[in-house]
Amino acid sequence: MAKKENTLMIADEAVINKIYLIRGQKVMLDSDLAELYQVETKVLKQAVKRNIDIFPKHFMFELTKDEFRNLRSQIVTSSWGGQRYLPYVFTEHGVLQLANVVKSMRAKQMSIRIIEVFVKIREMLLDNTELRLAIEKLERKTDNHDKNIELVFKYLDELLEKKENPTPRIHIGYNIKKKK
Repeated sequence: MAKKENTLMIADEAVINKIYLIRGQKVMLDSDLAELYQVETKVLKQAVKRNIDIFPKHFMFELTKDEFRNLRSQIVTSSWGGQRYLPYVFTEHGVLQLANVVKSMRAKQMSIRIIEVFVKIREMLLDNTELRLAIEKLERKTDNHDKNIELVFKYLDELLEKKENPTPRIHIGYNIKKKK
């Protein structure tokens, strides 16, 4: 009997809206992950603290007070209330590791879904990078075209000026005088 795949139906945007760029890394807050995993933030944090040795700094880190204040100011509809502790944030690798310590089927399935969204984001960024490079290449070509077109117009202006203001020619050679 084939194993039935149980994937969670959650919109990419619902996950993307919970991904923040902090310290140059795409991360998710512990409270957002707890919501997605359908566990309390306290339970999630306890599981992490019990297994802190499998969460190196490039998997998870705690926000500083300034980072937390800045993040809260960016999120207009904040329901965080009064938090005693600074939140943990998890990178893509940390999200995957987190599913191993929370140990619920929902957490494992949601982690897979979140990783899929991270991969889509990476692909979109790569596609955008390739597009941006192609545009820059075209811009460099058109810059040269612009310079060449300017040069053509400059020569045309010089030719027109010579036609409008011809310089008198000095006659050389046989000169016939007109009879009066």
